[in-house]
Amino acid sequence: MFYKVIFFLVNLFPNIKKYCWKLWYNFISNKFKDDYFKFMNYGYYNEELVLALDKSDELERYPIQLYHHLCIQVELKDKVIVEVGSGRGGGAHFIARYHKPKVITGVDLSPNAVSLSNKSYNLDNLNFLVGDSAKLPFENNSVDVILNVESSHCYPSIPDFISEVCRVLKPGGHFLYCDLVIDSNLDDHLNKLKNNNLPHFDYIDITENIIIASELMTNDRNNIIDKVGSGFLRKVLKSFASVKGSKIYKSFVDRHYRYISLVTQKK
Repeated sequence: MFYKVIFFLVNLFPNIKKYCWKLWYNFISNKFKDDYFKFMNYGYYNEELVLALDKSDELERYPIQLYHHLCIQVELKDKVIVEVGSGRGGGAHFIARYHKPKVITGVDLSPNAVSLSNKSYNLDNLNFLVGDSAKLPFENNSVDVILNVESSHCYPSIPDFISEVCRVLKPGGHFLYCDLVIDSNLDDHLNKLKNNNLPHFDYIDITENIIIASELMTNDRNNIIDKVGSGFLRKVLKSFASVKGSKIYKSFVDRHYRYISLVTQKK
């Protein structure tokens, strides 16, 4: 019932969506501050993927592999990169260290998440800013690559976000994207991602890769969430984290939700 009420209100009043998510991510940033929980995505598993990681990164292998799945599609070395919806900063930190961009800036609506990220990471080619997906704090034609990982479902307007992506990207710049979407809304969602300046893309369905990763991360994520005192909040957090048996996990399994990724290039 809790989820049904939330989804009803968000669909009825889409402009409140980003404020609801802002409150939620501010809460998450305050509630979980330990070093393990650096990522909030559902992870990615592919038996053919071989990714050598530092020992300190092994605990977050599957969330890192979701970023890697996108990042290997284009050359990122020495590029100017923006991640929209950078969350707790783990993804941008991974890219800054492993892919060696000139600079990567993480942008997030949650001031608490941005503050936590800036305190957690100290690299010359990495920084974090508070910003809105529909009003990015960058000049026209100034960015080589924009990355958006599992964040757009929080936005009140996908077309407004894509318009900003096109404004900020340099001609020839790349947009790397992945997120979950309700299966019955997939065609409409794909249409909203299209723009005259981003005319061509083919999406990949990676739902099965997400399901397996969620299963492999379930024990570790349960160990973190089980420390929360409230049983109701534990249930909400476990679904949010897509642990095996949760509502979100089951929605991937029965394909109510599909998870897609795509790469496209500005004309």
